Amino acid sequence: MPIRNRRAAALPAKLSRSWLLINAGKEEDYAPGLASEADSVIFDLEASVPDEKKDAARASVLRALNGGMTAWVRISPTTSRHWEDDVAALAEAGGLRGVMLAETERPDQVTYTAMRLRAGTPVIALVESALGVENATQIASAPGTFRLAFGTNDFRKDTGVSSDPMALAYARSRLVIASRVGGLPGAIDGPAEATADEAAIAEACQVTASMGMTGKLSLNRAQVELVNKGLSPSEDELNWARELIEAHEKGASIGDGSYLPRLARAQKIASLADSYGLWNA
Repeated sequence: MPIRNRRAAALPAKLSRSWLLINAGKEEDYAPGLASEADSVIFDLEASVPDEKKDAARASVLRALNGGMTAWVRISPTTSRHWEDDVAALAEAGGLRGVMLAETERPDQVTYTAMRLRAGTPVIALVESALGVENATQIASAPGTFRLAFGTNDFRKDTGVSSDPMALAYARSRLVIASRVGGLPGAIDGPAEATADEAAIAEACQVTASMGMTGKLSLNRAQVELVNKGLSPSEDELNWARELIEAHEKGASIGDGSYLPRLARAQKIASLADSYGLWNA
């Protein structure tokens, strides 16, 4: 039997808020991760797994994906000797939802990866360097790119910037704008610290949302419900949208020129509320 949170399994990945990374070398964590409230789950074959254990971890992932589980997989960058083995193995994986390509810096890296996988397999381009940010628009427009994601920790190592939101604002904005230009869903932000408390996660999600990003990586399954909440319409927004839509359906007058844009926003909030199951939360 497939092991998957029903709500998350039914949610299109373009709307996924929480993206839970699970160490592919820890097979015992697969099922709990997939049963969590994470909108999307990623088995991590790259950063979490040392070189000497990648073959065993890859075999574990294939057993899971061919045994009823469904998940995304983070694969090694195209510059790594492990990339070839990753794509060759995953091309035949039954439950593969898509891949996240580490250290994406050029559009051809995404396209080449997509070509090596089963036709139509979505590729999330994980941008982790100054060069990747510089080429974000071309990457977003490349055939095969599904969404952009921001590898904040490696980006900081590459550039020397701090974790202060102001220091990372330019890079986040580049990914948001590139996603819009490329016609992609909203960009996915980097993770909070694995040990971050509720207040810290709420603050981090506020930064993510304020920058226009609509998803966030997570390193701890205990955090995913907080991420979902932080990247969902608030209770005030839900009430406002409900009231405006109900008034519109009762024939409220259009009023000034701001009415139609406000109605469109209310309808978007209502659509997200339906997708996330928020109306009765």
